[in-house]
Amino acid sequence: MDIEALKTFKPHEFEEAATGYRSASDMASQAKDALEQRITARMQKALKGKALEAAVTQLREVAKDFHYVQVECGLVGTALNAFAADVRPAQKKLEQALSEAAERKFTVGADGSVSYPAAGENPGGSPPGPGSASGTLSEQARAIQRQAGNFDPNPNYALAQDIANRIAEAVREATEADQKWAPQLRALKADDDLVVSDEDWADVGKDAQGVSGAGRHYLDSLPQPPKDGSPQANADWWKGLDADQRAAWVSLRPDAVGGLDGLPATTRDEANRAVFDEQRGTYQTKLNGIPGPPANEWTWITAGMYPAKVHTDEWMEWDRKHGDEYRHLKSSLHGMESIQKRFDSTGLNDLPEAYLLGFSPEGNGRAIVANGNPDTAVHQAVYVPGTTSNLEGIGGDIGRMENVWRTATDAADGKPVSTITWLGYDAPQDIVKDSPFSHYANDGAPAFNRFMDGLDASHTGDSDPHRTAIGHSYGTTLIGSAARQGDLNADDIITAGSPGVQVPKAEQLDVPKGHVWNQEADGDPVPDIGRFGHGGTDWDGPWRIPSDEVFGANQMTTGSNVSGHSEYWKEGSESLRNQGQVVAGHGENVTLKPPPNHWEHMR
Repeated sequence: MDIEALKTFKPHEFEEAATGYRSASDMASQAKDALEQRITARMQKALKGKALEAAVTQLREVAKDFHYVQVECGLVGTALNAFAADVRPAQKKLEQALSEAAERKFTVGADGSVSYPAAGENPGGSPPGPGSASGTLSEQARAIQRQAGNFDPNPNYALAQDIANRIAEAVREATEADQKWAPQLRALKADDDLVVSDEDWADVGKDAQGVSGAGRHYLDSLPQPPKDGSPQANADWWKGLDADQRAAWVSLRPDAVGGLDGLPATTRDEANRAVFDEQRGTYQTKLNGIPGPPANEWTWITAGMYPAKVHTDEWMEWDRKHGDEYRHLKSSLHGMESIQKRFDSTGLNDLPEAYLLGFSPEGNGRAIVANGNPDTAVHQAVYVPGTTSNLEGIGGDIGRMENVWRTATDAADGKPVSTITWLGYDAPQDIVKDSPFSHYANDGAPAFNRFMDGLDASHTGDSDPHRTAIGHSYGTTLIGSAARQGDLNADDIITAGSPGVQVPKAEQLDVPKGHVWNQEADGDPVPDIGRFGHGGTDWDGPWRIPSDEVFGANQMTTGSNVSGHSEYWKEGSESLRNQGQVVAGHGENVTLKPPPNHWEHMR
C-alpha cells in the first residue's frame, strides 16, 4: 500500500460492508432457528409417514445451509472490521505527519520523501539551503540521522527527517495489514455447489483459525472477559459489549464464548453450535482419510495344548499406526450424532428446542445439552451422569433428561421447565480401577458449582428459578463434593443409585431440610458397593450413602417395573414420575418408601 492509497483509504466503507455481512449472518441465523425450532416442529405435529420424512429431511438441509451462511458471513464481517481497525491507526499516523509537513511548508513526494526550504543562520552568508529527507525504518539508520541533525545548520532537516520516518512507518503498518488480511478474505468463500459437506465445515474451521490468528490484535483491543471471573462478572462483561464486539467474540473465539458460565443460553448455543459443526466436519474428514481396520482382525495360534485367538499381524500393524486416533474419532462422532439427533427431535413428542451450552470432543469429551431454555424456565433440573460417562454415550443421558422434561412439564402447572444433561467433568471410565476414588468428583465439582451459579446470572425471569440437581451413580458423588466444597445453588437434590456423596448427613448437602431425595431400585448393586467404601477410600471422614436411613434423605419409591442400576428414568415408571414431581416443585406428591420396621428386625 502506497501513500496515495493510504490517504484515500476509507475505513468506514469496510465497516459498512462488515455491518452488511453481519446482518446477513443474523438473518441466516433467524432463518435457521425458524426452520429447526418452529417450522419443522409444527410439521412433525401435522404430518406423518414418508411425506413428513421427506419434508423434514429437505428442511434440515436448508437449515444447514443457513447455518453455514451464518458462520461464514460472521467471519467475513469480523475480518472486515478487524482490517479497518488495523489500518486506521496507520492512516491517522500518516494524516498527522502530512498535516505537520503542510504547517511547516514542507513538500511530501509520492515516494514519501519530504522536501524542506532554506532556514537557519549562516553568519556572513546566505541561510543554509533547502534539502530533502527520505524515511527509513532501520533503527541504526535513524540513529545516524539524529546525529546528522545535530550538526546540520538547517533546522528543517531534523524536522523533515522525523516526518519522513513517520510516513514510512505508517505505510509499512498499512502494507502489513493489507498483506495479512488479503489472503484471509480471499479464503472466505464457498465452493460452487449447493451442498454443505463435512469438508465445507472442516474448511470453516480452518477459516476461523486463520481469521482468529490474523485478528489477534483486533480481539486484544476489545473489552476482555474477566480473568477467572465469576458467572456474574462474565454476564456483566457480555452485557457491556456492543453488537460488533459480541459478533467478533463469537466469530473469533466461539469456544471461549460457549464455555463462559453466566452468558445467555442463546449466545452459548450459537457459539457452541459453530464449534460443534466445525469439529464434526473436521473429525469426519480426518476419519475418511484413515484406512479402516483390516477385515482379518483375528487368527488362531497353537500355544501349548490349546489354540488361542489373537490379533493378526496385519491388524496389529494398523492398530499401531491408526488405532488410537481411529477409535477416538469414531467414538466422538458417535456422540456428535447423538447430539445432532436431539437437535433434530425438536417438536417430536412435544420436545422443546435444544440448547448446546458446552461442547468439546477432546479427551473423553464434554457436552452440556438443555431441553428448553433455562434462562426463561421456572423449573430447572441439572443431571450429572456417573462412571463410564463420555461423549460417545451422551445419547442415553440426553434421553433420560428428555423423559424428566416430559414428566416435570406435565406436573409444572403450565410453567416452563428446562432439564439439562451436564457432562462437564472427567467421569471415571473404569468401575473397578477408577470409581473408588474421589478425585474425579473433587476435580469436577468447582465447574459444576460455576455452572449452577451461571444459571442464576443468565436467568431472565421475574423471580429466581426452582433448581434441582440430579445425580446418577458417581454423579451423585460429584454433587456431594460440590455441596461440600461450596454453595451448590440448588433447591432440591435427587440421588439415584448412589455409592455415596462425601458427607454423612443429608443436612450437609446445602439444600433446605427435607429436600434431599434418594432412589435405590431392587437389584441395584452400587449402593451396596458404596456401603463398603466406594468413593470414600481416599477421603477422610465417616462414610454414609443416601439409601441409609441414618443419612436422612427422603426415600422415593421406584416401582415394581424398575430394577438394577440403569432404569430410574424408564418411561411410565413410578421412579420417573417421582423425579418429575420434585423437579416441578411438588415434593408433596412424591410417593415414599415406608420407614423400616426395626421391631421386625429385632424378632
